[in-house]
Amino acid sequence: MIEHVHKHITSELQQNAKTDIIFILASIALNLIALAINSGSVEKSRTDDTALLVMFIFVALIIIINLVAIIGLTKGKQTRTKLLNGLIKMYVDQQVDKYYDASLMSSYSVRYNLFILVVVCTGIISIIVPFVMR
Repeated sequence: MIEHVHKHITSELQQNAKTDIIFILASIALNLIALAINSGSVEKSRTDDTALLVMFIFVALIIIINLVAIIGLTKGKQTRTKLLNGLIKMYVDQQVDKYYDASLMSSYSVRYNLFILVVVCTGIISIIVPFVMR
Protein backbone atom coordinates (compact mmCIF):
# COMPACT_ATOMS: atom_id res chain seq x y z
CA MET A 1 0.00 0.00 0.00
CA ILE A 2 2.84 2.39 0.83
CA GLU A 3 4.33 1.84 -2.61
CA HIS A 4 0.99 2.74 -4.21
CA VAL A 5 0.76 5.96 -2.16
CA HIS A 6 4.39 6.81 -2.99
CA LYS A 7 3.74 6.28 -6.68
CA HIS A 8 0.61 8.43 -6.50
CA ILE A 9 2.43 11.30 -4.75
CA THR A 10 5.36 11.24 -7.18
CA SER A 11 2.91 11.17 -10.08
CA GLU A 12 1.14 14.22 -8.65
CA LEU A 13 4.52 15.98 -8.28
CA GLN A 14 5.30 15.30 -11.94
CA GLN A 15 1.90 16.61 -13.03
CA ASN A 16 2.42 19.67 -10.85
CA ALA A 17 5.76 20.37 -12.56
CA LYS A 18 4.21 20.04 -16.02
CA THR A 19 1.41 22.43 -15.12
CA ASP A 20 3.90 24.96 -13.76
CA ILE A 21 5.92 24.78 -16.97
CA ILE A 22 2.78 25.49 -18.99
CA PHE A 23 1.96 28.54 -16.85
CA ILE A 24 5.50 29.89 -17.14
CA LEU A 25 5.98 29.34 -20.86
CA ALA A 26 2.49 30.49 -21.83
CA SER A 27 2.72 33.71 -19.84
CA ILE A 28 6.19 34.56 -21.13
CA ALA A 29 5.21 33.77 -24.73
CA LEU A 30 2.03 35.83 -24.50
CA ASN A 31 3.93 38.70 -22.85
CA LEU A 32 6.43 38.72 -25.72
CA ILE A 33 3.68 38.52 -28.34
CA ALA A 34 1.87 41.45 -26.73
CA LEU A 35 5.16 43.36 -26.59
CA ALA A 36 5.68 42.78 -30.31
CA ILE A 37 2.12 43.78 -31.22
CA ASN A 38 2.15 46.91 -29.08
CA SER A 39 5.62 47.89 -30.28
CA GLY A 40 4.42 47.51 -33.85
CA SER A 41 1.41 49.73 -33.10
CA VAL A 42 3.42 52.58 -31.57
CA GLU A 43 3.79 54.65 -34.75
CA LYS A 44 0.12 54.40 -35.66
CA SER A 45 -1.03 55.06 -32.07
CA ARG A 46 0.48 58.55 -32.18
CA THR A 47 -2.22 59.68 -34.61
CA ASP A 48 -4.92 57.02 -34.33
CA ASP A 49 -6.87 56.72 -31.09
CA THR A 50 -8.12 53.27 -32.09
CA ALA A 51 -4.55 51.93 -32.20
CA LEU A 52 -3.95 53.45 -28.76
CA LEU A 53 -7.10 51.76 -27.46
CA VAL A 54 -5.86 48.43 -28.85
CA MET A 55 -2.57 48.96 -26.99
CA PHE A 56 -4.48 49.46 -23.73
CA ILE A 57 -6.56 46.35 -24.41
CA PHE A 58 -3.33 44.38 -24.74
CA VAL A 59 -2.11 45.90 -21.47
CA ALA A 60 -5.27 44.58 -19.78
CA LEU A 61 -4.66 41.18 -21.39
CA ILE A 62 -1.07 41.15 -20.12
CA ILE A 63 -2.23 41.95 -16.60
CA ILE A 64 -4.88 39.22 -16.64
CA ILE A 65 -2.50 36.61 -18.08
CA ASN A 66 0.16 37.42 -15.52
CA LEU A 67 -2.31 37.32 -12.62
CA VAL A 68 -3.53 33.90 -13.74
CA ALA A 69 0.07 32.66 -14.07
CA ILE A 70 1.05 34.04 -10.66
CA ILE A 71 -2.00 32.49 -8.99
CA GLY A 72 -1.31 29.20 -10.77
CA LEU A 73 2.34 29.18 -9.72
CA THR A 74 1.43 30.09 -6.14
CA LYS A 75 -1.07 27.21 -5.99
CA GLY A 76 1.54 24.94 -7.59
CA LYS A 77 4.03 25.94 -4.92
CA GLN A 78 1.51 25.18 -2.17
CA THR A 79 0.61 21.83 -3.75
CA ARG A 80 4.27 20.83 -4.13
CA THR A 81 4.93 21.72 -0.49
CA LYS A 82 1.99 19.59 0.71
CA LEU A 83 2.99 16.65 -1.46
CA LEU A 84 6.63 16.80 -0.39
CA ASN A 85 5.65 17.08 3.27
CA GLY A 86 3.59 13.92 2.81
CA LEU A 87 6.53 12.18 1.18
CA ILE A 88 8.86 13.22 3.99
CA LYS A 89 6.41 11.89 6.61
CA MET A 90 6.23 8.64 4.68
CA TYR A 91 10.02 8.46 4.52
CA VAL A 92 10.26 9.08 8.28
CA ASP A 93 7.69 6.35 8.96
CA GLN A 94 9.62 3.94 6.73
CA GLN A 95 12.94 5.07 8.27
CA VAL A 96 14.43 6.11 4.93
CA ASP A 97 14.30 9.87 5.56
CA LYS A 98 18.09 10.04 5.77
CA TYR A 99 18.16 9.63 1.98
CA TYR A 100 16.12 12.78 1.34
CA ASP A 101 17.59 16.17 2.13
CA ALA A 102 14.75 18.22 3.61
CA SER A 103 16.59 21.45 2.75
CA LEU A 104 15.36 20.90 -0.80
CA MET A 105 12.05 22.34 0.37
CA SER A 106 13.55 25.82 0.63
CA SER A 107 15.20 25.40 -2.78
CA TYR A 108 11.83 24.65 -4.33
CA SER A 109 10.36 27.72 -2.68
CA VAL A 110 13.14 29.94 -4.04
CA ARG A 111 12.70 28.42 -7.49
CA TYR A 112 8.98 29.20 -7.51
CA ASN A 113 9.68 32.76 -6.40
CA LEU A 114 12.16 33.15 -9.25
CA PHE A 115 9.63 31.79 -11.76
CA ILE A 116 7.09 34.33 -10.52
CA LEU A 117 9.71 37.08 -10.78
CA VAL A 118 10.44 36.16 -14.40
CA VAL A 119 6.74 36.23 -15.28
CA VAL A 120 6.26 39.60 -13.55
CA CYS A 121 9.36 41.14 -15.16
CA THR A 122 8.43 40.08 -18.69
CA GLY A 123 4.92 41.40 -18.05
CA ILE A 124 6.18 44.76 -16.84
CA ILE A 125 8.57 45.06 -19.77
CA SER A 126 5.84 44.18 -22.25
CA ILE A 127 3.67 46.95 -20.79
CA ILE A 128 6.28 49.69 -20.38
CA VAL A 129 8.43 49.39 -23.53
CA PRO A 130 5.74 50.26 -26.12
CA PHE A 131 4.66 53.33 -24.15
CA VAL A 132 8.26 54.49 -23.76
CA MET A 133 8.67 54.12 -27.53
CA ARG A 134 5.52 56.16 -28.06
